[in-house]
Amino acid sequence: MKINFNIPPYTGKELEYMKQAIDAHKICGDGMFTKRCNQWIEEKTGTSKALLTTSCTHATEMAALLCGVGEGDEVIMPSFTFVSTADAFVIRGAKAVFVDIRPDTMNIDETLIEDAITDKTEAIVPVHYAGVSCEMDSIMEIAKKHHLTVIEDAAQGVMSQYKGQPLGTIGDYGCYSFHETKNYSMGEGGALLIKNPDNIEKAEIIREKGTDRSKFFRGQVDKYTWVDYGSSYLPSDLNAAYLWAQLELADEINENRLASWKQYYESLKDLKEKEMLELPVIPSGCVHNAHMFYIKARDLSERTALIEYLKKNGVLSVFHYIPLHTAPAGKKYGRFHGEDRYTTKESERLLRLPMYYGLTESEISYITDLIHKFYC
Repeated sequence: MKINFNIPPYTGKELEYMKQAIDAHKICGDGMFTKRCNQWIEEKTGTSKALLTTSCTHATEMAALLCGVGEGDEVIMPSFTFVSTADAFVIRGAKAVFVDIRPDTMNIDETLIEDAITDKTEAIVPVHYAGVSCEMDSIMEIAKKHHLTVIEDAAQGVMSQYKGQPLGTIGDYGCYSFHETKNYSMGEGGALLIKNPDNIEKAEIIREKGTDRSKFFRGQVDKYTWVDYGSSYLPSDLNAAYLWAQLELADEINENRLASWKQYYESLKDLKEKEMLELPVIPSGCVHNAHMFYIKARDLSERTALIEYLKKNGVLSVFHYIPLHTAPAGKKYGRFHGEDRYTTKESERLLRLPMYYGLTESEISYITDLIHKFYC
């Protein structure tokens, strides 16, 4: 048996919808499928405005522009995250200030954020790892106290919630990913969620190369012109058509992934009880989306051996982020505040198992049987 780590989601209607976009002679940005996706996100989350983007990286860059982060500013975030979380701010001249994570969720430790705040701090960027929410009540309270912007990196968090609130809608801005590795995909793509309606017009201008083109298409102005700085953050409507086929079946895809996640957990629970490995933790009040299923080995050596054992038996499993503060660019553009108690240690233990829409029960049983043989 050969089991890939990831297979991009496909429902069967993607090509049909892409052909509809082609037949409509509208394959550039903000066509009918882009609008449908934006509306779906707005209705599903309750956000004031959702704007599909070319990537989650670009959604985060837009958020950085909207909150005015610039040269000499500082932005607080975890080091255990993808490079895009930091790139969006350091490209503007800001410094990434990394703080340690919680070992239970792999999310930023909310109790360490306030000590990292200086008079240069402009924003906090919580990253919802594996679609499991950070402790947002505490983070929002700290942000309010210090007048800071909160930008949620919810790349992995579509369909997840924190105390009934969809991830990406709690902070000032939320950023989604629709990369091929995510629960819902358009190949490359993302979305920016905007909480305050007052920020919508500026976001549209930034997304449309600094022009008021969106107002022109709505008939609010008789011609559009260059009014501010911006760039081209619009995805092709062909990509949006691909995504729409999945958003139509979002609940079905979510339930399928949750069933796979539950099977993994139940099948490996005995090894957890024997303290041979650790399993994911879902805190009270958090509703996750089964973005990934990971286990934690005892140490780096054991994880490496398990990855190799699974590979020899046809199963591709992977580790995840190398902490940003240990990377050359992380040392150049950032700093770690406080002690690295868990970031490096926990990152070296974590191993991600295959997880995708359509993964079968028999495939999961095969994987978990192999893990039992490895440990027992």
